Amino acid sequence: MGLISFTNKGVYCKQGDFYIDPWRPVNLAVTTHGHSDHVKWGSNAYLCHELTSPILKQRLGELNIETLPYGKEISINGVKISLFPAGHVIGSAQVRLEYKGEVCVVSGDYKVTDDGISTAFEPVKCNTFVSESTFGLPIYKWQPQQLILDQIREWISGNQDKQKTSVLVAYSLGKAQRLVAGLAGYRPVYVHNSIANLNDAFKTAGVNLPETIRVTAETSKEELQKGIVIVPPALAEGRWIKTLSNAATGVCSGWMQVRAGRRWRSADAGFALSDHADWPGLLSAIKATEAEKVFVTHGYSATFAKYLNEIGIEAEEVKTQYGNEDDDEAFH
Repeated sequence: MGLISFTNKGVYCKQGDFYIDPWRPVNLAVTTHGHSDHVKWGSNAYLCHELTSPILKQRLGELNIETLPYGKEISINGVKISLFPAGHVIGSAQVRLEYKGEVCVVSGDYKVTDDGISTAFEPVKCNTFVSESTFGLPIYKWQPQQLILDQIREWISGNQDKQKTSVLVAYSLGKAQRLVAGLAGYRPVYVHNSIANLNDAFKTAGVNLPETIRVTAETSKEELQKGIVIVPPALAEGRWIKTLSNAATGVCSGWMQVRAGRRWRSADAGFALSDHADWPGLLSAIKATEAEKVFVTHGYSATFAKYLNEIGIEAEEVKTQYGNEDDDEAFH
């Protein structure tokens, strides 16, 4: 019998009697990261990385949380559990399970390129690997982060020449912090309340983030026009943005890689900045695990699993409820 099964509550380890990223309340939820599609309120206890804990508390309130640093091993009912960096967002973790010589790794969401702010992805050798496939098509291949940040700076500079306010649309957890770090010192950075709250939670946990300015009712439109405004996807077409001085919106998402994505909603620009692995990244990560069996979850799972089987890696598509992080549009 394998170490994990896929149930109507989530990924279940029978030997340890716990779930990984369950989408319904359970006794013990081992949590890979703080995006809302991977952690739900209502479980009796949670186990996560040290830097994910303040995010869970900030988003879900007081919870019964136990934390682990990367690489430290604990045992639950004889199952050894340890966490390894997933590179997805700050504190994101792959969950390594070991029982009677069998090793399974549940990766959650991940990216293999180092974004300079999340702990870089670390491949873990295993018998069984559970992989996402959000961008599991050959068309998805990311440009270097620095190149995209340069493109964003150039766009902001052009907006200021035209007296437009630059509004970047990005996830509150993950993408926003990458932008804050990558654009620090270029222009003052103004952030929506939800992003400011998460930044504060990270700083309290000891993460060194550049200073940002929280947007309030008193923040003048003239101030914002001289700086950079970062908002979550839910506000992308909100009434508030329409009140700004000639707002230009730039969407930061892997979906912007394809031309159709650039016309998403009414955005003025699209930047293919993603917190997920691209096609080459998925393949390199899976090959590095040397796994004998791969379960492919959310994204282009059927296509990606078929390709893995064609190249000699046994793979199976699994239906889950992951893939809509932050309760916003599919905006990775």
